[in-house]
Amino acid sequence: MRISRLLISTLFAVSCSTAASQSYPERAVRLIVPFGAGGITDIVARQVGKELGDALGQGVIIENRPGAGGVIGAQLAATSAPDGYTLFLGTVGTQIVNPLVRDKISYDPDRDFQPVGLVSSSPFMLAVHPSVQAQDFAQFVTYAKAHPGQLNFGSAGNASSPHLGLELLKLTSGVDITHVPFKSGIEAVNAAMGGQVDVVMDAIPVIMPQVQAGKLRALVLANPSPLPSAPGVPTSVDVHVPQLQISSWNGLYVPAGTPAPIVATLNTALQKALSSPALSERLASQGTQMYKGTNEEYQQFITAEKAKWTDIIQRAHIRLD
Repeated sequence: MRISRLLISTLFAVSCSTAASQSYPERAVRLIVPFGAGGITDIVARQVGKELGDALGQGVIIENRPGAGGVIGAQLAATSAPDGYTLFLGTVGTQIVNPLVRDKISYDPDRDFQPVGLVSSSPFMLAVHPSVQAQDFAQFVTYAKAHPGQLNFGSAGNASSPHLGLELLKLTSGVDITHVPFKSGIEAVNAAMGGQVDVVMDAIPVIMPQVQAGKLRALVLANPSPLPSAPGVPTSVDVHVPQLQISSWNGLYVPAGTPAPIVATLNTALQKALSSPALSERLASQGTQMYKGTNEEYQQFITAEKAKWTDIIQRAHIRLD
């Protein structure tokens, strides 16, 4: 009798799960963004979220949960119910860097998340306050080497993507620049515009408007090829530092254990959203490129990113705990 009851209960649970998957989504879903409003991750979340909601037939509610380099938002997403109603916009920081720089972390990117698909990538741009005595990248390197430790670099915090960009810059160019961490990328950019720090690096949508307004001077695009959204800005290849490549990428994730049919529904909706000409044109004009590739290519990308940043973090001796 006990076996029969257990079998019936199991079959009932499976039946309910299948029915829920088939009717998904029945209400709005939330998209947790592990960083504050105004940054590149938030910009992408809001623009892609609208198209994703249209593809799903339900609203996508953006929920910003910043703090601790993305750990707070990632932990919230990782411990949410695996029912498809909580999505997470992961980044290189949350999915790769945090486990490398923290001894104690409240989530495991590989164990606690199921990837849905890579969303976008936005190359970084290096810029300086107009008062810095460097009109181009070569002059900047010369000046920095002649004044070791005197230039200040503002970032979104220790082990943030801009901080990693600084360490990559130091390793590839041989310059000595002082790191000044802020609570967010926007604060760092504002400090650079105000002259409180000399140098800043962030994604094109964050930096380029300030360059166009004359508040910052662009020196190099940390990308091997030029982009229409950064006219006249030389690439890392142009300035003979091809290793200087860094971008802010975003991937869509759900908590581990989310039913496969729901993950498939989300993947289909994501691909539809990313195929929107209007969205692609809008984000491309801001320097953000939509990612359209297979899951195998996605995994290859993540593997390459993990190897790259593991090497840089070890060489730069970056630790948070």
